[in-house]
Amino acid sequence: MTDRLLYLPLGGAGEIGMNCYVYGYGPAGKERYIVVDLGVTFPNMDGSPGVDLIFADVAWLVERKDRIDAIFITHAHEDHVGAVGHLWPRLGAPIYARAFTAHLARLKFEEHGHDELQIKTVGKWPEQTKVGKFSVGFLPVSHSIPESSALVIDTPAGRVIHTGDFKIDETPVVGEAFDRALWESVCKDGVKALVCDSTNVFTDKPGRSESEVIEPINELVASLDGMIAATTFASNIARVKTLAEAGANAGRSVVLLGRAMRRMVTAGIETGIIKDFPKTISPEHAADIPRESLMLLTTGSQGEYRAATAQLSRGKYLGLKMAEGDTVIFSSKTIPGNEVPVAQILNNFSELGVDTISGRDDIHVSGHANRPDLAFMHEVVKPQIVVPMHGEHRHLRAHAKLAKENGLQSIVAPNGVGVDLSGKAPKVVEYVETGRTYLDGSVQIGALDGIVRDRIRLARNGIIVATVIVEDDEPLGDCWCELRGLPEVGLSRAPLVDVIEEDVNQFLQRANRKTMSDDDKLEESMRRIIRKTAQEEIGKKPEVQIVISRLTS
Repeated sequence: MTDRLLYLPLGGAGEIGMNCYVYGYGPAGKERYIVVDLGVTFPNMDGSPGVDLIFADVAWLVERKDRIDAIFITHAHEDHVGAVGHLWPRLGAPIYARAFTAHLARLKFEEHGHDELQIKTVGKWPEQTKVGKFSVGFLPVSHSIPESSALVIDTPAGRVIHTGDFKIDETPVVGEAFDRALWESVCKDGVKALVCDSTNVFTDKPGRSESEVIEPINELVASLDGMIAATTFASNIARVKTLAEAGANAGRSVVLLGRAMRRMVTAGIETGIIKDFPKTISPEHAADIPRESLMLLTTGSQGEYRAATAQLSRGKYLGLKMAEGDTVIFSSKTIPGNEVPVAQILNNFSELGVDTISGRDDIHVSGHANRPDLAFMHEVVKPQIVVPMHGEHRHLRAHAKLAKENGLQSIVAPNGVGVDLSGKAPKVVEYVETGRTYLDGSVQIGALDGIVRDRIRLARNGIIVATVIVEDDEPLGDCWCELRGLPEVGLSRAPLVDVIEEDVNQFLQRANRKTMSDDDKLEESMRRIIRKTAQEEIGKKPEVQIVISRLTS
């Protein structure tokens, strides 16, 4: 059988987040695999109430567990590394990452009690790791977190470059600058496929450097009175460092608020990424310092309910309170879907008399390549094929069009679409059922298991629990009902529970023995009456649970 080079996204292609990509090499159906990234996406109350995390459904991989040679993590953002602790036991392969990412991945393993020795720290290019038919190297790129890397994946069918998340930044403040000469040297002998970030394909202006926000942030912080709280992505250590330095330069004591903020800064220091971070003080010590001399760096730029920024907006966090005359700076861009919780926080601060600064382009830059930067990457790499990834379907499609405009072959391959990259042209050869796995408390459940769907139905419709005791096929006393999530009084102005119980009890008194002796028929009849009465009284049909208890002599 002829060997093939397979590319198969299980998450991250057709959506932004939850990244999980598979590469395979070998005869069709007998390939050996490597996995790139195991990320998460985050739930919302509308579509996934009560869920803690969401990650790719890896059932297809688990069925082929014996053929997975390795897992490679491109960088330490949660949408790329967040699921390693949850999914690794099902996959079992060793994990390879650079030092900063490996450090954070080990913390996740430690939380779950996994063997930390399964996480291997590797160096940057030209170091390569040989696993099966693959040789994989970590090629530095610029992004909004240190030690981000593209993967150079060498196979018998040719070289693939998987960009991971990247931007073109020659002065990134923290981390490695984009090195065009290095990239050109890696690509000079030819690249079969460029599997490429598509996040900012609709942004027409070239991306800006992280260093461009230093001066505006310093000027802004120096101009403010009162206590300052600044929030950004905790993983953007360069931005956190810039904000901390701005506070220190203005004569303020710096306080890190939020677990992720402390964890990221500590990881940066312990791995040598940060060498001169300004001195910080504890929240307890901050209570003794005049508020106009404080600079708080807080988690929660995306409106996360339990993060430090949200808690400050609701009153206080670790004894610290914002007050009239203070200012909160959002050095971030609100991710689509997070507008409502962010707006709620802004309004909360407004009610406290606290000024907020958000949406300013001069104090935030993106960590992803814009449309001109993607064209630049095509020019540098000169691949035979461009495969867009890391984007919604519209992003993938627009990126594919851009590649074709640049004279390159391209293909749109969303989650579940397997592409053979070994020929002269990319070819779809697999369709794999993909989906989502929910972390619900400490249990992993399938998105289609019905559990979350039932929660949504309960939230939308409310529930009525009706209980009846039956003895010798006759009701023993009256049925009684409990209502949750429903109005107490309906159109008749009588208590809703009384109206429903009255209608059900009238039915029970006239029901024939055939119905009373059959639980299924009795349950269906009671449910129909309850929903009909509720519809007449309150204009909606709630969920109904019937409890039938039979006494036997």
